[in-house]
Amino acid sequence: MGGVVHRVETRYGVCLIGSGYTDAGITSDWFQPDYWGGRARPVTSGGRGSAWFVEAAGTPMVLRRYLRGGMAAKLLRSSYLYTSEDRVRSFAELRLLEHLIDLQLPVPAPVAAWYGKTSGAYYQAGIIIERIADAVPLADLIDTLALDGWAALGSLLRRFHDAGVKHADLNCYNILVRQKEFYLIDFDKGQLMGAGRSQQWKAASLERLARSLRKVAGAAAQQRVWDTMMAGYERSTTSE
Repeated sequence: MGGVVHRVETRYGVCLIGSGYTDAGITSDWFQPDYWGGRARPVTSGGRGSAWFVEAAGTPMVLRRYLRGGMAAKLLRSSYLYTSEDRVRSFAELRLLEHLIDLQLPVPAPVAAWYGKTSGAYYQAGIIIERIADAVPLADLIDTLALDGWAALGSLLRRFHDAGVKHADLNCYNILVRQKEFYLIDFDKGQLMGAGRSQQWKAASLERLARSLRKVAGAAAQQRVWDTMMAGYERSTTSE
């Protein structure tokens, strides 16, 4: 699944290098915001204050450190229980992104992932992806995006669902828009769902997006665009 990735052990953890960056000289330092100094600019929209815009070798990128939300964040803000390397969240996300690119789905290209043990039982993690230039979150365009754009978004979401791709947090900030193109980002805890499994996850994912639209722009805005988006979703097929 996906391109050839390379595992590199470093003094401060383990890196998994994306198939397009095996010769980029990436080390675990890249995953520390302090390493970039003033060149790291915080991402201000969405998220939990854990992402930065950076640039290396002329390529704009996004560094994201994994942070917990909810009640768990009060106890372990940035640490996760380590069970095996295969279950490290950053590594799983990188491998999933590599696979989605193979499927020609619009997602950011992964650069590298990292994790470092904080103790025998816990780890911290980060991922670097290519930045999608000139793209803005859907949250910024809810009131101005034309209806044919909403239909196109519905068609795109159907493509992901038909490919069995479950996005764990489909919301207005994890959909980016560049002119008439849409991209999904942040595939932490994303999954490939087998054909034999219940398909209820698709409806749950769409309802999560509906809640996000209502939260950001209000119920009237969500209702104004929803039927058009779902019409695009229903018309789409895997043959498109």
